[in-house]
Amino acid sequence: MAYDTIIIGGSHAGMSAALQLLRARRQVLVIDAGAPRNRFSDRAHSVLGADGMDRATLMAESRRQIERYPTLTWVEGSAVDVQGVLDDFRVTTDDCATHRGRRLLFATGVVDSLPDVEGLAERWGTGVFHCPYCHAYELDQGELAVLAIGARSLEQARLLNDWGRVTLLTNQALTIDRASRQEMEDRRIAIEETPVVRVTDQATVELTDGRRLAFAGIFTSCGTAPASPLARQLGCQLSELPTEQYVVTTDCKETTVKGAYACGDTALAHHSITLALADGAFAGSQIHHSLVEAPLSAGTH
Repeated sequence: MAYDTIIIGGSHAGMSAALQLLRARRQVLVIDAGAPRNRFSDRAHSVLGADGMDRATLMAESRRQIERYPTLTWVEGSAVDVQGVLDDFRVTTDDCATHRGRRLLFATGVVDSLPDVEGLAERWGTGVFHCPYCHAYELDQGELAVLAIGARSLEQARLLNDWGRVTLLTNQALTIDRASRQEMEDRRIAIEETPVVRVTDQATVELTDGRRLAFAGIFTSCGTAPASPLARQLGCQLSELPTEQYVVTTDCKETTVKGAYACGDTALAHHSITLALADGAFAGSQIHHSLVEAPLSAGTH
């Protein structure tokens, strides 16, 4: 059997794309490894209609809703190889099965690359965050820290000032010029230049001089890259950004490989559940357009 579309990745973007195609009564295969990017957080925030909802419950309810459609096939596993061209893509999963599809959608999400500070990764999603819109409100205007990775951390500190009193930890990753230092002072953002040794407790920072600074939460920027190498292996172009890699797409969400599409965090520079849902919905509709417009000899509904 050749599916109309094979979607690699069954998180928010992948399921949102699938929903559009399923409602068009298309045959859709979703391959999902069960490791969504936001699995480290308990709650989904800043999602209209589901704000504060248990993350796992939201995922389960989304899947339950798309499973009502009879043209869905869901495979729990990992895609390990992708080959083929428009109207004849072949995806191999980790159980050695091969699936054929006319269109292909990468919705694999991204992996985060955090600053190399002891204890930071273990608190990712619980005491350490990157998105204030998703996590800062729940910190109840407490003391907040920004762990710097470079000049972009100045903007992160400015932004967070609406959610609590901010301390900018330069951690030898940021040199602050006189103008920026004055701006931080005017905004009442504290600057701590003593290097960080580790993060302990919920969000306590230990410095090289022995001091311990307790915060309600720590924010930092992180590098991102597609969670799967398959898009690159197929020949899809990736962005040239040094710290934020994503699959390059057209306005219709098609990659540089004809018939292969990408959506969600995989194909966006800015990330959130809401953006992933919207991007997935648009990608699904655009794939459906391409199927309808294809010559009948390439396949029939």
